[in-house]
Amino acid sequence: MFDLETYEIINLLGLGIGIIFGMVAQKKQFCFSGSIKDYILTKSTKRASSVIMAMIVAIIATTLMSNHFEVDLSESVYLRENLNYATIILGGAMFGVGMMIADGCGNRHLIKFAQGDSNSLIALIFIGIFAFATSKGLIHGILDPIVANETLISISSYIQNVQMNVYLVVGLLVVTLIYFLKRTKRVLSLFDGAIIGLLVAASWYVTGVMGEDSLEREITLTAITFVYPTAKSLELFSFYEVNELTFGISLIIGVILGAFSMSKMNKQFSFGCTANQNINRAKYNMFGGALMGTGGMLSIGCTVGQGLTGLSTLAFASALAILSIFVSAYIAAIILNKYDKLPMCFIFDWDDNTPDYQI
Repeated sequence: MFDLETYEIINLLGLGIGIIFGMVAQKKQFCFSGSIKDYILTKSTKRASSVIMAMIVAIIATTLMSNHFEVDLSESVYLRENLNYATIILGGAMFGVGMMIADGCGNRHLIKFAQGDSNSLIALIFIGIFAFATSKGLIHGILDPIVANETLISISSYIQNVQMNVYLVVGLLVVTLIYFLKRTKRVLSLFDGAIIGLLVAASWYVTGVMGEDSLEREITLTAITFVYPTAKSLELFSFYEVNELTFGISLIIGVILGAFSMSKMNKQFSFGCTANQNINRAKYNMFGGALMGTGGMLSIGCTVGQGLTGLSTLAFASALAILSIFVSAYIAAIILNKYDKLPMCFIFDWDDNTPDYQI
């Protein structure tokens, strides 16, 4: 009935994966930056546990999938050689600060926008503009002497961007998860992290296995990431060409559709809580979005792009990027909280009604 080309099927699957991601993330308010904010404000570890669970599942599922289907993850951008670790650390630091200032990373603002937060659209637009400017525009020209600096690249080459030991990485994450959980039975409430981790592996399968069969168009080996696809979505919207629709753009559209549909059933979350606080949300979202757009390109990904997708390849550079993001975000959150600029809209309790938070 429908005679679709391979790349069209891949785009449809990207849309479907995005819809599931959006529905799950909206239902449980899955969020990297939110997990840091929760811990600083209330010592709650619920959302942080979901993030760690997503990392564990993404790594295990991707490893099993790539071994079974012989997907060469070294062909992905995360395991490329001749990286400049200085720019990855710098980019991660910029992204981490930006996501705390804007109260959410790219993934989070897609969810918040779909729920009705108009200020999140401002953050998304600035992420897209600055990501594109960093990859091809004015900022690219300004930063290129640093990014392409032969001395920094030569120094970075002393530590190769190899795949880390899967048992070591998963072991460290499991220990962290146990520390966050406090009670073993709580692991059952982390289904959002488990599903999102599986979606990362599914995305690798779609682009890495099914993408090999595409004769009409080359399919980039990738999974779930949001910074550059946001920029490409703005480009597609501004300069429409049918052949520019990609897996990443389809994913962005799917996340918005999924989160929007789930928000109609899950109406407990709203975003008017900062209205009476001394926070200029539009200004913060512009500045934070700009930092995330530039930082995300320098670090080759965002919290999801590096923290889940990149880390699922066990790339050393991805671990370096996500550590840089989290450390800078934590420091930024402490400073923002000191000046009462870290709003707490909701308290995320554990389902066993024995929360660990402290107001």
